[in-house]
Amino acid sequence: MKFIYAFGLLMAAVLFAGCEKPDGGSATPSPVLETAPSARPSSASGSTIAVSHGEPAKAAATSPIGGGAPPGDGQTAGGLSWTASKRWTIGPERSMRAATYRIPAAPGDPEDGECAVFFFGPGQGGGVEANIERWVGQFEQPDGKPSSERARRSSETISGINVVTVDLTGNYKGGGPMMGSSTGSKTGYRLLGAIASGPQAGVFFKLTGPVRTVTAAEKEFRAMLASLHQ
Repeated sequence: MKFIYAFGLLMAAVLFAGCEKPDGGSATPSPVLETAPSARPSSASGSTIAVSHGEPAKAAATSPIGGGAPPGDGQTAGGLSWTASKRWTIGPERSMRAATYRIPAAPGDPEDGECAVFFFGPGQGGGVEANIERWVGQFEQPDGKPSSERARRSSETISGINVVTVDLTGNYKGGGPMMGSSTGSKTGYRLLGAIASGPQAGVFFKLTGPVRTVTAAEKEFRAMLASLHQ
């Protein structure tokens, strides 16, 4: 019995020694691969950075949200949209107007120009011809001749929209109290007018001011009309 017991102890010692590594250390378990997280916060900005395997991490681009649209951006009325010059400034809301733009006075001119935008539904405000005649009638010519003879008119199609324009200089009597304009006559004034036939209503653009101021803004006015779309 003692022999059998001693033999058993010897075999256990042999088996235990066989489980050890040759250098005397114990066997190491298989390594565990660490999985990268799908997202981790950036210590610099606090924004979320996406991590993809095999590619460098890239922060998602963000656009700052401003406090409001700059002057002239995204104006809409009567089913039409347009963009006015950022050199102009948007004036306060006024009765019967979709927008009012102030145009800085050109050097030597006594006051700023103004571009008023109106829109009327079907059967309101009169048609294209009636409004062109009304605008022309607000001017007098220094030589006493009819303003209708000096008015330059044209018609064009912009993005499928019919637009009638008028250009006239002279002494401006104003649009009357309902239009928010003075009834006093102003010498050396110019009108750039346009009427666009929108799907919901006609939209009227009326730029008036001292001749040099309006002339300086003419390209901006034409660009605004060119931006018209539904």
